[in-house]
Amino acid sequence: MSGIIWIIIVGFIAGLIARFLSPGPNNPSGFILTTVLGIVGAFLATWIGQTIGHYGPEQGAGFITATIGALVVLFIWNRLVASGVIKDFNR
Repeated sequence: MSGIIWIIIVGFIAGLIARFLSPGPNNPSGFILTTVLGIVGAFLATWIGQTIGHYGPEQGAGFITATIGALVVLFIWNRLVASGVIKDFNR
């Protein structure tokens, strides 16, 4: 149970840092979406790291790479909103 809470805390902090480093009008907002952004970024960073051999099969992404992964996810999100694939409800 404490592992899941730790994932949520790290995901939220990584999502906050990613949103701070990449501000914009079409960022996903709110506690849940920020946390999901960070968690998806951590999974992306883990998958890429394991694919290129940086992490072992039982290792996960660290805090810094989770933040970088969240920045990549946020960049993809912004491009999808800009191209009109995802509707931005904040406008």
